[in-house]
Amino acid sequence: MSTTHHPIRPHSEWRKSSYSNGSGGECVEAAFLPGVTAVRDSKRPGGPRLSFGGVAWSAFVGALRDDQL
Repeated sequence: MSTTHHPIRPHSEWRKSSYSNGSGGECVEAAFLPGVTAVRDSKRPGGPRLSFGGVAWSAFVGALRDDQL
């Protein structure tokens, strides 16, 4: 996880995970920005966000895909 501040601009395009359920729970959104991917809870768009550099994001997605988390 990156501790570097990456400004998320109001016009950043957030995309909801295809794995988020349709009843409003477990909703995760990601914004793909230059050099970083930001993740947030869609129910709290102004709340805390995590940001991952490219290598960390790839490792995270790979671990999810391989059912290691």
